Amino acid sequence: MPFTGQPTITSNYSGSVFGQYISAALKEAKSLEGLTVLENIKLKENIRKMDGASLVTDAGCNFVSAGTLTMTEAVLEPKNMQINLDICKGKLLSGWEAEEMKAGSFNRTAPTFDQYVLSYFGEIIADSVESSIWTGAGATNGQFEGFLTATTGAFAVNGNVVSSAATAAYTELNIIENLQKLVADIPANVYGRDDLRIYMNWKTYRYYISAISTLGYVNAYNMNSTYEPVFEGIKIQPCPGMPDNKMVAGETSNLFFGCDLVSEDTGASIKMLDMSNLDGSDNLRVVAKFSGGVQVGIGSDVVSQS
Repeated sequence: MPFTGQPTITSNYSGSVFGQYISAALKEAKSLEGLTVLENIKLKENIRKMDGASLVTDAGCNFVSAGTLTMTEAVLEPKNMQINLDICKGKLLSGWEAEEMKAGSFNRTAPTFDQYVLSYFGEIIADSVESSIWTGAGATNGQFEGFLTATTGAFAVNGNVVSSAATAAYTELNIIENLQKLVADIPANVYGRDDLRIYMNWKTYRYYISAISTLGYVNAYNMNSTYEPVFEGIKIQPCPGMPDNKMVAGETSNLFFGCDLVSEDTGASIKMLDMSNLDGSDNLRVVAKFSGGVQVGIGSDVVSQS
C-alpha cells in the first residue's frame, strides 16, 4: 500500500561526499560535456597557455636565442552560490511515492526520500549552472559571469575573441550558410584540432537537423540515432543554456569551467533538516552551497557568431 506518513530526514553531506552529488548535478548541465572542468578551485585558478613562434632554426656551433614564447594567463575565479529553502515535504512526497511504488513490492532500486530530495535540487542546480555558463551576470543574484554576457562576460573581457557575423536570425533555410561562415572564420592554427567543437542551443541544432535531413546527408533523411552531429568534420555540441541566434567555435581545452567539489571548509555542501521536531511543521529546510565560473584561455582561438 502507498506510504502515507511523513518521512523524517536529517542528513548532512559535505566536502568530498557531497561532491559526488553535486558532480552528478553539474553533469546534467550539458554544456560541461564540451568544456574543460577544473574541480578543485578553492579561490581562483590561473589558466596559462603558451604560444611559440620561430623557435626552430638551423643548427650551429654557438648558442643563439631565437623565436618567441608568449604565455597567456587568465584568472578563473568561481563565484560562491547557495540555495536556502523551506519546502513542505508534501510537495515532494507524491513524486517520491511514485518512484517507490513504480516496480511494486519487488522494486529494490527506489530512492530513499533524502536521495529523491538531492535529485530534485540537483536539477535546479544543473539548470542554473547551464544558464550561467553562457549568459550569466556576476552582478545578478545567483549567477556567475558567462562566456557570452555583454561587456562583462569572459569573451568580452578577453577582447580577442574572433567575431563572425550571421547573415540573419537562424532558420532551417540559412543555418548551413551561417555554419559555413562560422567555420570559415576559425583560425587556421585551430582548424583541424581534435577537440574543436561548434556550440549551439537546441533550437539552432533543430534547424541544423532539419536542413541536413532535407539535403539527405548520407541518405539519412530522418537523421536516425546512429548519426553523430558534425559539420564539415567538426563535432557539434548542443548546449541548452546558449541564447538563440548565437554559435561558438572553439577547443574544449581552451574553454574552462571551474568549481570546488572537495574542500571540507569552503567546498560544496548540503544540509537537509527536518523541521517537524523543532517547530512542529512539515517543512524540510535545505541549505546547499556550491560554486561555478568560466574562463577562456586564448581568446583569438575562439569564434563567436551572432
